[in-house]
Amino acid sequence: MTKTIALSLVLATSLGLAACSKQETINATNDAYNVGDDLANFGEDTMNAAGNAADDLANSASNVTNHVQNAM
Repeated sequence: MTKTIALSLVLATSLGLAACSKQETINATNDAYNVGDDLANFGEDTMNAAGNAADDLANSASNVTNHVQNAM
């Protein structure tokens, strides 16, 4: 009888640990996906900022050209 109770307790504990491990694995996987998404968003934001800076530079050059032409 004692062996049956001990076996039941070991089984219950094992299932409890397995459930925790599974949730921790899911959480770690979700964290990894979130980091990947954050890096992708950072890269996209950086490219957008570079594109906007290039557009601003082109607009500034165009404005200077227009001012020089209008001054003539």
